[in-house]
Amino acid sequence: MIGRRSASHALELTGRRVRLRTLGEDDYDAWYVVRSRCRDWLVPWEPRPADAPPTPEDRGSFAARCAARERERQIGSGYGFGIFLEGRFVGEITLSSIQRGPFQNAFVGYWVDRELAGQGIVPEAVVVVLRFAFEELHLHRVEVAIVPRNRSSRRVVEKLGLREESVAMRYLEIDGAWEDHVRYAITAEEWAERGDELVAIWLK
Repeated sequence: MIGRRSASHALELTGRRVRLRTLGEDDYDAWYVVRSRCRDWLVPWEPRPADAPPTPEDRGSFAARCAARERERQIGSGYGFGIFLEGRFVGEITLSSIQRGPFQNAFVGYWVDRELAGQGIVPEAVVVVLRFAFEELHLHRVEVAIVPRNRSSRRVVEKLGLREESVAMRYLEIDGAWEDHVRYAITAEEWAERGDELVAIWLK
């Protein structure tokens, strides 16, 4: 199943093991448990100006972020999902900065519970999102940009065989420093060639 709306209007996408679902305020407690336990592992890779605090973790800020993502979903500029494994919240994945017109482009970002890293959960979630992006949203291009020394994130795109394009110098401010990023991408043409294979490997 690619996507459906539940009675609460949450958008759900399903893979072989994972379920992706838009988050709401009711998810705060589960999110906070994982987020607080993995804080030291996550903060060094988060976009953040030097004078800004880390991502707020209080309930009000979480609810505001969920509401902002819902507004993005309504206008088609972005989609944010919680990653669930056997009903347990384990991370997040986003399809963001969607641009239409002649570009038809978006970016994927992700994080997962440190205890579950390396178990194929994020690659599966990325394939679910790519299938949604190309087959339902009809985007032409999806990018992933990663700090070169973030080996955990780079292993995800390497497992999927996404094409490495270039290194963008001082591309994004991460944890207060302007960091280079390795840029990976896949286009609709590549998905047409490789999508069935990726689905067979990761979703069936």
